[in-house]
Amino acid sequence: MKKIILFFPLLAVMLVTSGCLNEMVGQKITVQKRIGEENIFEDFKEVHQKKQVEKAKDIVENAKWENKKVEMARYADYQFQFQFKNSSENKIASYLLWVTPNGENLEIVTDSDRYVKLTKQDSANLYEILTGEELIK
Repeated sequence: MKKIILFFPLLAVMLVTSGCLNEMVGQKITVQKRIGEENIFEDFKEVHQKKQVEKAKDIVENAKWENKKVEMARYADYQFQFQFKNSSENKIASYLLWVTPNGENLEIVTDSDRYVKLTKQDSANLYEILTGEELIK
């Protein structure tokens, strides 16, 4: 009887621990924020929550991307990377992000000359995931 009583708390601890490890291993988003007026970025935030990473990934993947090279009037406000760990390789997808002057939309550019201006709703959702703040102030 004592073995059974000891077994259940141990099982509960193992389940909680494995759930926490599952959040830490696999996908994450790293976010850097531009400092000053130069093209210099500093580490800002990491997103590890699986639901948030998946939602951000869906927003970016389902956006209406254009294959064109754009030149923006200023340096990006943020840059972010999705980091995916597959069984044998690590993949990184990098993006530069601008907040439009009216503060309602996000514009994203990739290093492979792809550009998108997100909808207001997608912009608000992605911005909150990446920064923890609301887009429109």
